[in-house]
Amino acid sequence: MFSHIYISVDDFSRAMDLYGPLMESLKLQRRIFDPSRPWAVWESPGKSRPFFIVGLPFDGQSHDPGNGQMVAFMAETRQIVDQVYSIAMGQGCKGEGAPALRPHYHANYYGAYFRDHAGNKLCVVCHTPDQE
Repeated sequence: MFSHIYISVDDFSRAMDLYGPLMESLKLQRRIFDPSRPWAVWESPGKSRPFFIVGLPFDGQSHDPGNGQMVAFMAETRQIVDQVYSIAMGQGCKGEGAPALRPHYHANYYGAYFRDHAGNKLCVVCHTPDQE
């Protein structure tokens, strides 16, 4: 469905301190890392698309997060949702909903919401039953 998703940030180094561990927890592979541009690109193992890209705004202006926009990452387990949220909170991100079941979406929707340092809203969600 998607070719790529690009989100912008103002502080690339700080963003990499957050997104590097988050993408590793989600088992996404870094395909490109170019601090001179600056941007970083991740993909699912064994797949060439879609990409998730983090970088400075192309137009050279300051980053401005959108209202009502969100990027949601699928996690294989609820434990990964917990892990990613913990990393985000440890990096000083703003919580927008701690990991929990949200049965108003569906019976097994287990998700967490937060904003990165640039104000981008992110979700990490597992759609399967608990595997403990």
